[in-house]
Amino acid sequence: MTETSNRVDAIVKPDMLIWARESGGFSKEEVAHKLRIKLQKLEDWEKDVSNPTVKQLRRLGEIYKRPLAVFYLPEKPVDFQPLRDFRRIEVGIEFTQPIRLNLQVRLASYRRQVAMDLLEDLYGEIQKFDYRTSLTEDPEKIGVKIREILRVNYREQIKWNDNYEALDRWRLAIENTNVLVFQSSGISPSEMRGFSIGEFPLPVIGLNIKDSPKGRIFTLLHEFTHIMLKQSGICDVDEGYNRLPEEQKVEIFCNHVAGASLIPKDDLLNEDLVIRNKGKDMWTDSDLSFLSERFKASKEVVLRRLLIFGRTTTSFYKSKREEFLKEYERLRRLRRGGPVPLQRKVISSAGLTFVHLVLNSYYQEKITSSDLSDYLEVRLKHLPKIENEAMSKSVKLGALI
Repeated sequence: MTETSNRVDAIVKPDMLIWARESGGFSKEEVAHKLRIKLQKLEDWEKDVSNPTVKQLRRLGEIYKRPLAVFYLPEKPVDFQPLRDFRRIEVGIEFTQPIRLNLQVRLASYRRQVAMDLLEDLYGEIQKFDYRTSLTEDPEKIGVKIREILRVNYREQIKWNDNYEALDRWRLAIENTNVLVFQSSGISPSEMRGFSIGEFPLPVIGLNIKDSPKGRIFTLLHEFTHIMLKQSGICDVDEGYNRLPEEQKVEIFCNHVAGASLIPKDDLLNEDLVIRNKGKDMWTDSDLSFLSERFKASKEVVLRRLLIFGRTTTSFYKSKREEFLKEYERLRRLRRGGPVPLQRKVISSAGLTFVHLVLNSYYQEKITSSDLSDYLEVRLKHLPKIENEAMSKSVKLGALI
């Protein structure tokens, strides 16, 4: 870097600037607009005619979702590969991983790297994710095992007040196993419902904040299974989608395990309503709604579990599934939330674990106020409200952060 009066230039290779922009899918015009500079200035940077300032380079990193250090690498790094599997709503069409999805995966990868750096700086090591499974194991037994790992039991589960509390508790339980859980915005569930990055240590699960809470819970457990298989993916709820046989086998397995984790066999079959309905293949919407609220799972997942245990027929399940998809789409269009306070958005997006990690690093003077603003994507003036929200939520959930 060179300093002229109050200006501090960032001396970076123009090839790195071009790579970061193009790999993010941004045009020169888009970036110039976001930076509020003339197009010619950006072109000059990329032609090595002039250099951005450190502040401008930091802003480029925010736009491209790249850590500042990546611009100073001697050569372009090998970027992440588009994730092979996917979990979304619309089915029956070919899929190409879109730029918006690439951006969300890269943001999650960036946050993961930040978290790893902070953990090593604070504690000298990163706790490992020590759980695994294989496709040869019984999905029902793996579901029981996951509940034991996450310390979720039936009596507590049915006492959760609503779907959002259920989502918070499942999420925190998974974060406590040394997995980061982030939520994405700005992308439709038709493109992505969730993804996982099976890199160790500190694997990542991404959820779509536009999906329903029950949908996100199932995705969370589905992706947790992918991580236990030591895999990455953007995974699809539709088992009928056209995939390679081995990929299809994995998706069916992950769906089965997610259902078994969310609605254990014994707990479901011992429900009074299920016992009374013994011998019947048909289930009323009222019955399914009751069980759905009982376990904080979608009606489709409930019915699928009943099908697995021979308590309904395939034809009834398929007919009801069509209804569920139409109902989901109708509710999605009607869902219009009010304005959400910034501090809640930050914690919802980054998760309690990541937010506390950044705050602790700041308190211990491991990072600057500028770093904190970058990592949480907020101005420093919002810090007190974020601190209060994080502490309040931690106390409510009994989080040991």
